[in-house]
Amino acid sequence: MQPVNYSRAGLIALAALPLTLVISLIAIPLVVLLVNGLGPESLDVLVAGSTWRIVGYTVIQALLSTLVSVVCAIPATYVLYRLRVPGRRILLALVTVPFVLPTVVVGLAFRELLPFAGTTAAIIVAHAFFNIGLVIRIVGGVWGQLDPRPAQVATTLGAPPWRVFTDVTVPQLRSALLASAILVFLFSFTSFGVVLVVGDPALPTIEVEIYRKAIQILDLNAAATLTLLQLVIIVVALAFAVRLQAQVSTGRNLTAETHREPIRGLGNACAVAATGALVAALLLPIIALAARSIRVGDGWGLQWFVEIFNPTDTTTRATTAWTSLTVSLRYAAIATAIAVPLGVMAAVVLSLARRGRTRLDTVISLPLGVSAVSIGLGLLLFSLTGPLDLRGWSLLVPLGQALVAMPLVVRVVLPVLRSIDPRLREVAATLGASPARAWLLVDGPLALRAAAISAGLAAAVSLGEFGATAFLVRADAPTVPVQIVRLLGRPGEANLGQAAALSVILIVLTALVVGLAERARPAKSTGW
Repeated sequence: MQPVNYSRAGLIALAALPLTLVISLIAIPLVVLLVNGLGPESLDVLVAGSTWRIVGYTVIQALLSTLVSVVCAIPATYVLYRLRVPGRRILLALVTVPFVLPTVVVGLAFRELLPFAGTTAAIIVAHAFFNIGLVIRIVGGVWGQLDPRPAQVATTLGAPPWRVFTDVTVPQLRSALLASAILVFLFSFTSFGVVLVVGDPALPTIEVEIYRKAIQILDLNAAATLTLLQLVIIVVALAFAVRLQAQVSTGRNLTAETHREPIRGLGNACAVAATGALVAALLLPIIALAARSIRVGDGWGLQWFVEIFNPTDTTTRATTAWTSLTVSLRYAAIATAIAVPLGVMAAVVLSLARRGRTRLDTVISLPLGVSAVSIGLGLLLFSLTGPLDLRGWSLLVPLGQALVAMPLVVRVVLPVLRSIDPRLREVAATLGASPARAWLLVDGPLALRAAAISAGLAAAVSLGEFGATAFLVRADAPTVPVQIVRLLGRPGEANLGQAAALSVILIVLTALVVGLAERARPAKSTGW
């Protein structure tokens, strides 16, 4: 059989739209920020010892956060995608919700819960809280579709469970594991709210230092220089990670059906217990927020929930929760409608292209590593000093949210497409199918299922995005995360209580969005 050759022009055309979104929304703000900020003093910032101490600390905490997140997620991924456990959909929604919660709000919850708040350990724990669900989703998307026969053969030949996992399962999951690790590292490397709230003020990361220089000190030169340095580090890390991921992409053992087994043996029982403990740990900050939302003075009540929908003189909040919720849902719907198709297009090109994949993947992944503070600030400066004032454009915020969500779509869909045996397309082509029809017949069903999951993630991420949105959203029409942070920045029990109440509503809303994505997927994808 001859390999199926896909038109280079067709692949380029397919990649054009996602590339246009990434390049325009990253290049414009970065160029504006650099033009307005870079100057003769930039070299002083680059050679300063304090700059490289910040860089080193940022890298170390991101690596440790990635390691903890991936290791803690593996048992839960196995339980939720390979075993028959009751309430699986609810558990999946619960582990996904932390990933999209406003970082500042969760940071405050951890500050109350952790006795070691204000340390690097607190940052790592908080990052793991946010990212474990992401690892579970990405790795589970592949693990749930693995053909069980190789593992069964190894077990029949006498291999213990741990050996089956390391020698049979892990090689087939390497691409998905690396994809999730890349994302966790990037999110931890560019983390802002978590480090700002639960970290040590004497040990800032690059993102926090950019914010401090740009907003608190008003030193655009230093902020622009740090932004450029951060971008260079991210591009180098992405290029290395993408190349490594292409080298380890193996498997070709995905099936169209899911394979979940009953809970048997001590090993499975321990994995289920560990998953239960993990879910309980992930719920603790959420429970703390829920308790704070109904704490009124020395008693308990629903006063803060009433106040957010009907503000009174006890709060400085001028916008009702209905307005914020409507704005957030509208923006999230538009962002998802943009991010999912473009992300699937990019994943298809990356899975089929023979040349230029590393460069394309690096560019598509850039939004995950570029400072959200820098993008928001750059677009604001462009509106103030450039030829166009974009602040009133209704699509600006959804486009910014889609920019963040699209690489997540790619990371969910791409490992699935790369694990499909290309010989299946060759068989379809031999039977007379065109290259496009061969892809639709073989890759299409699995891509559709992965896209349904990625849609839930994209919508959830859009609902919780704060960094760039804070600069771009209209003052009279804020999103829910922006309103929460505004309330937290104002004194008084009423503002704090209403911030907690809004946080609870956002948690419920996010869980519903993720749950609906699970329900909306194709019926045969019951393992996703």
